[in-house]
Amino acid sequence: MKPIINACLGLAALAAPALAEPSLERGRYLVEGPAGCGNCHTPMGPEGPVMAQNLAGRFVEENPAFRAIAPNITPAARVADWSDAELARAIREGLRPDGSLIGPPMPYAMYRGLSDDDVMSMVMYLRSVPAVENDPGTSQYNISLPPAYGPPIEHVVHPEPGVTETYGAYLAGPVAHCMECHTPMGPKGPMLETQLGAGGFEFHGPWGTSTAPNLTSHADGLAGYSDAELAAMITKGVRPDGSRMLPPMPYGYLARMTEDDLAALILYLRSLPPLPDPG
Repeated sequence: MKPIINACLGLAALAAPALAEPSLERGRYLVEGPAGCGNCHTPMGPEGPVMAQNLAGRFVEENPAFRAIAPNITPAARVADWSDAELARAIREGLRPDGSLIGPPMPYAMYRGLSDDDVMSMVMYLRSVPAVENDPGTSQYNISLPPAYGPPIEHVVHPEPGVTETYGAYLAGPVAHCMECHTPMGPKGPMLETQLGAGGFEFHGPWGTSTAPNLTSHADGLAGYSDAELAAMITKGVRPDGSRMLPPMPYGYLARMTEDDLAALILYLRSLPPLPDPG
């Protein structure tokens, strides 16, 4: 199966443009909704995101490969001096204006597929949020970063919105980057070509250890759940037996998805070829 990013780009290229131009409303929906940018970029307190410091940056995680800091992306930060095109390039390609590369865990394998309309809508919204003075520090990497995550992005057409597998693939890939967290990691990142959606990646945090579940149509995955049960797990973090699911899944952000977008996302997940849990 093709990587989700290639599949989404190919499907998008076949679709007629669906948005006439970027909009602040669309940007707000993406950043504060399914893209869940604040899940990494907003400081966390005992009760969840500290919205008084929305998008002001925070420490994300530390492991043998890196110590990751999500930077302040409000207008009080250095992104204020970047042009809109430079900020869009940083989001989709991971390249700063000075040519340096932004490292993981920013999901560039997914974000490269964001449409031109959507990435510029996100930029428009980021320009509008309150400026918050905060310096969360700088990421440190014990691994070598590549020169780039891929060739320069020229143009990505927005796919036609609707309750379709095609649009669901766009939401699960470039927008919400579900498939990056829910695909096993190999030496070069998520194994999107061979293990798409099979789960198994471990996240370590103050909550303990959580493992990304299998999202495929296999019995180890979603085959035994109804659409309503899946919707509750995605947007509320509650399993059918009433037990609570763990972070870092951005339940509060995903809860802001429209009904149609949530239905399209679930429709796409149902289409994933069955794969067993990683051994």
